[in-house]
Amino acid sequence: MPYAKTSQRAEKRALREKMRGMGLDHRQIAAEFSRRYKLRPRTAWREAVGWSQTVAAERINAYAGQAGLDAGGACALRASHLSEIENWPGGGDEPTGRRPRPYLLALLAAVYGCTVLELIDVTDREHLPPGDLLILEKYSQNPSATDKARPGPHAPQRPLLPLPPAQRESEGQLAAVIELRHPQEPANPRLMPALPASPSVAYLGKQAPDMDGCGVEREVLMTAHEGSGHAEQAEQRDIGEATLEQVRADVTYLAHAYVTGEPFPLFREMRRVRARIYAALDRRLWPRDATELYFLLGGLNGLMANAANDLGYPQAADELARAGWAYAVAIDHQPLMGFLRGQQANFAFWHGRTRQASYLAQDGLRYLSDGAGAVRLHYLHAMAAAKLGQPDQTRSAIAAGRQARERQHRDELHDDIGGQFACQPAKQSYLAGTALAELPDGGTDAITELQAAIRLFQAGPPHDRSYGCEAVAFINLALAQLRHGDLDAINLMPVLTLPPDRRIDALPHRLSAVRSELAAPRYQGSTQARELDEQIENFSRETIVGDLHDLPATPA
Repeated sequence: MPYAKTSQRAEKRALREKMRGMGLDHRQIAAEFSRRYKLRPRTAWREAVGWSQTVAAERINAYAGQAGLDAGGACALRASHLSEIENWPGGGDEPTGRRPRPYLLALLAAVYGCTVLELIDVTDREHLPPGDLLILEKYSQNPSATDKARPGPHAPQRPLLPLPPAQRESEGQLAAVIELRHPQEPANPRLMPALPASPSVAYLGKQAPDMDGCGVEREVLMTAHEGSGHAEQAEQRDIGEATLEQVRADVTYLAHAYVTGEPFPLFREMRRVRARIYAALDRRLWPRDATELYFLLGGLNGLMANAANDLGYPQAADELARAGWAYAVAIDHQPLMGFLRGQQANFAFWHGRTRQASYLAQDGLRYLSDGAGAVRLHYLHAMAAAKLGQPDQTRSAIAAGRQARERQHRDELHDDIGGQFACQPAKQSYLAGTALAELPDGGTDAITELQAAIRLFQAGPPHDRSYGCEAVAFINLALAQLRHGDLDAINLMPVLTLPPDRRIDALPHRLSAVRSELAAPRYQGSTQARELDEQIENFSRETIVGDLHDLPATPA
């Protein structure tokens, strides 16, 4: 609770001030905080100094920059990273959080005014690699690095930021930090004035402590240093959490906006976001960063495929969907793979490739068998089976879809991002009705499902009301009613009154099937049928597809 956290912060602040007034130093305060508040050592030392994680990260970065360890700020520590470092290895069976490297522990020790061994406990030792522990033990045995870092109970605290060279009291400690940070580079002489000489042996172009001729120990320490140095390089990244969060927010916005928005402006915005992801992938990234960007890029290509299809470019839609599929396969993201297979099946169905649609929908179920995403795949299979004259398979697929929704399943694509990626109950009824309408004996059931879909679309929140799916549901309902001989029940005004910028490519195609039904012998001579046919023809003259195809080509 926010109040409880605020109250405890005030309590800690009062205790810290009280102990300082009693002449106790940060080491004693850290010990008391650890005992009283059950804090891990790195957290206890930070709170003993009185810093938040944000302030501590700023001070650590400032120290590293002024000491010449990270002058460019490329490896700047953030509060979120410090939190993971403090909480590692967590309380579970498997370590969680971010394991602190020897260099970072040395840096924390330099800033907090303690030794590296005071920043780890038994739990850390149980999970730290033997090489890291060896480095920390050897570093802590260096008198020049530790003696001056241990102020007595009443001694003044050493400066938390480096002073000019003439005033530094801990050149040895800083030198040790530099050695841990750059084991293959000579230390900056300006930062290491007059270090005491000691017997030593050559190590990676610099001097290492003498090991009494023990070759095995030297090899172990050299290997540990090399591993630590390589790990430090691996920790560097050229993208921040804020950038990743913004890209995910952009994709989430576009997924929701596309449900109700105009396809062409959103398609252009999708291109802009995709270009930003391309640029990010050219930077130095952690593997999890690349995985996140590939996931977002795969989903974004799927959204662009949907827009391309709605704008009347089915070949481009197929190509974009295949591009999204490639990214999904690269990171083995099965919900995304299932969604994209369903998207490919949907394109194939509406463009007359019915058998391919059936195969793609069933293939998608290999990756996504439960939850709302599986419902969509089952119903796409049902639509294709109905078109192929397979009534038993159609009804079996619809039943399997209902069962898939009952099996609880959550994934980041359908549930966390949602929008165009989601399959809400309204869309489920729309797909079921579309499939049943293709069966010779499915007219009544189709009408029931499609009417339910329209009610659910209209009753749902405006931001989830897919005007495209709702319009097709009205058209498919009209088809089912015409085949049932119920011309008077037809209501296509919600479709025919859509503005041109929302008359996506699927609408005139589906309305052409309505015109074919109106031309059936039973409606010959009907004034009502003739007027509806004229309205559909007028609607089809002015669509977003026609408007865009008439535009002159412009540079991207």
